[in-house]
Amino acid sequence: QLQLVESGGGLVQPGGSLRLSCAASGFTLDYYAIGWFRQAPGKEREGVSCISSSGGHTYYTDSVKGRFTISRDNAKNTVYLQMNSLKPEDTAEYYCAAHPSLHRLCVLAREYDVWGQGTQVTVSS
Repeated sequence: QLQLVESGGGLVQPGGSLRLSCAASGFTLDYYAIGWFRQAPGKEREGVSCISSSGGHTYYTDSVKGRFTISRDNAKNTVYLQMNSLKPEDTAEYYCAAHPSLHRLCVLAREYDVWGQGTQVTVSS
């Protein structure tokens, strides 16, 4: 069974940091592009960041550029999202997702095949 499990969410003050992890089981991430998405209450899900299967290409939505960093450790079958300078508007349920791809670029606006259950990030004083 293909599974992704997110962890690392929590409550943090504005300006703080969190590192989200996305661990895969039942398959190897080596041949998968990974995306991070988030959904706040009453809002549509939005793509936050993605990383190509090789790790050679990353993409960030404008609102997180310069604050978030996506990375992957294929040896650990895990992808990370380092979130710094967090703002209240970053509060959301964060999901990682995977789709098979050997393309050198990653894309958020496409169908992803495997989704995690989500981890809550709350930024509040």
